[in-house]
Amino acid sequence: MKTIDDLGELRGKRVLVRSDFNVPLDGTTITDDGRIRAALPTIRRLAAAGGKVVVTAHLGRPKGSPDPAFSLAPVAQRLGELLGSHVTLASDTVGEGARSAVAAMEPGDVVLLENIRFDARETSKDDAERASLADDLAALADAYVSDGFGVVHRKQASVYDVALELPHAVGGLVQTEIEALSRATESPERPYAVVLGGSKVSDKLGVIENLLTKADRLLIGGGMVFTFLAAQGYSVGSSLLEADQIETVKGYLAAAADRGVEIVLPTDIVVAPAFAADSPATVVAVDAIPADQMGLDIGPDAAAAFAASIADAKTVVWNGPMGVFEFPAFAGGTKAVAQAMIEATAGGAFTIVGGGDSAAAVRQLGFDEAGFSHISTGGGASLEYLEGKTLPGIDVLAD
Repeated sequence: MKTIDDLGELRGKRVLVRSDFNVPLDGTTITDDGRIRAALPTIRRLAAAGGKVVVTAHLGRPKGSPDPAFSLAPVAQRLGELLGSHVTLASDTVGEGARSAVAAMEPGDVVLLENIRFDARETSKDDAERASLADDLAALADAYVSDGFGVVHRKQASVYDVALELPHAVGGLVQTEIEALSRATESPERPYAVVLGGSKVSDKLGVIENLLTKADRLLIGGGMVFTFLAAQGYSVGSSLLEADQIETVKGYLAAAADRGVEIVLPTDIVVAPAFAADSPATVVAVDAIPADQMGLDIGPDAAAAFAASIADAKTVVWNGPMGVFEFPAFAGGTKAVAQAMIEATAGGAFTIVGGGDSAAAVRQLGFDEAGFSHISTGGGASLEYLEGKTLPGIDVLAD
């Protein structure tokens, strides 16, 4: 893949950058600006080289038309604060507002186009419709830089099709992501441990199947663990359960046993009568989950066992929280995993936090991001990379 260095002289050139600014909002307040911060090095580099930096990104899931609730206005404001310079927000995605904003740019300026998903062509399954939007984007630029790792697993106009129309390069963020994930998947130093959490087994079927051929141990927590416990014959009360995946999980457990892959499951669970921050928490053994209670975190014994399983690993990948970390009473398991990974990193292990909710948990719970080898900006993209899938937004950049 070509890098920014391969684009040559950038002064005065319009450079379209696909970033990932899909940040969480509370009204118009950004609650986690991690993805904006991650985009800064590439934007700063292009601006410092005299490029006219035209950034396109999405926020949320608008229905293919303008929706004020999903405007990138808060992002433009925060991006400008972090850059220390004004960022112009175009009034539309590729229309007259975008064209006027780009035409007025001077070298080093940064313009943010309005939410690209306000245009239904961005996510269209019709190649011609996406190509039409790519034409409009290409008309605003002289070169394209792909720097939104969180969307490279999507075949979308601003991710895939526009790269076919302009001289293109991989941005620093995406390049770093690929290097880190490649190190963890192609030639990991062993023992290689993978910690999987989050709500649903069905979201991670492919990655579990692939990791059973690569990892030395899988640590399973989060809501998905209850399908594993049910597969072992335990009653899980009112916990999240995907009954239609129980047989699949039984197959995973058998395959792991055959291949010598260690599956680490919790021995205790923190339960509560309701999904609420103030719901009274109780620790129970996995074989004693009350019928009228739901599991919301792995228990303290499980957290200690997970930490021990991470401690001697040389490569650790973590994707998905261990419980409802947003509620303090149910954050213990996630905290334990994060702390164990930091200690493993200090001991020389290569550690990856696989984006999405895991990265948000690290920041929300107050951990130093520098304590991990790499924190991914793309939950879904990192999962698909771990699954061994081809990512369209990466494939299109190949020379």
